[in-house]
Amino acid sequence: MTNIWKWQGQNIAWELKEQNNTETISILLIHGFGASKGHWRFNQKDIGQLTTCYALDLVGFGESSQPNAQLLYEQKKATHFSYCFDNWSQQIFEFCTEIIQKPVLLIGNSIGGVIALNAAKKLKHLCKGVILIDCAQRTMDDKRLAEQPLFMRFIRPIIKTLVRQKILSSAIFKNAANPIFIKKILRVAYPSGNNIDEELIDLLYRPTQGEGAPEAFRGFINLFDDYLAPDLLKQLDIPVHLIWGEKDPWEPVKEAQKWYETFECVRSLNIIPEAGHCPHDEMPEKVNPIIKKIIQEAM
Repeated sequence: MTNIWKWQGQNIAWELKEQNNTETISILLIHGFGASKGHWRFNQKDIGQLTTCYALDLVGFGESSQPNAQLLYEQKKATHFSYCFDNWSQQIFEFCTEIIQKPVLLIGNSIGGVIALNAAKKLKHLCKGVILIDCAQRTMDDKRLAEQPLFMRFIRPIIKTLVRQKILSSAIFKNAANPIFIKKILRVAYPSGNNIDEELIDLLYRPTQGEGAPEAFRGFINLFDDYLAPDLLKQLDIPVHLIWGEKDPWEPVKEAQKWYETFECVRSLNIIPEAGHCPHDEMPEKVNPIIKKIIQEAM
């Protein structure tokens, strides 16, 4: 059953599949870009057999509100929302303190991983650990510009100017927001082809039909200077665990291996053979036991 939580004037949709109030910690699942709480369809109930497990929709996604984007250069409006990691992390922080009201372990996929890391920093002692599933590496961030080819560095100002324009961002979004295109992207994201079904296509497509969906998209594609996971990992001393699809087309597993070797807080790295960017949905039978083992160790 979907519940609605009012947060800063926005409706936040969340679900609690199972509940065990006797355990000392709860789990919060944080989805990635374009996804929603439904993307944990093969995980939440299974995890809930151990302890209370929540999943929510970030502002702009799923069944949560999709307010107009507030970009940095635009005149501020009370009804607009700045789609950025600080605001999404604040959403997670306040959900944990107002709704969950007990220590948590955060699990995030893709950009949900970066949000989880930043929220963990805000939660301090209330966060008992983080699991990153193919965490976003944000290679297009300004702080990583030096890593880009010379041509990309040269045209970056042009790209940034273009994607600010509502006409262009809306046109890009319109072309992407259809079941045929979504299925093509899923075939890249899920290289094994496992679990690419009508339910998955629908849960990704449905939110794109919301009136505010193009604005949420515009807000996200204009995130050129925000948090990077390594910068956040340097600041954490709680356990962080990595689960990674071996064949992730967008977030190379080599970077995950580098994080595992570099940061003291990263306690484990589990690579899922043949899986892509969303191994929790593509191969839940391999990912769920890893997650449950980490939770049991944290309890």
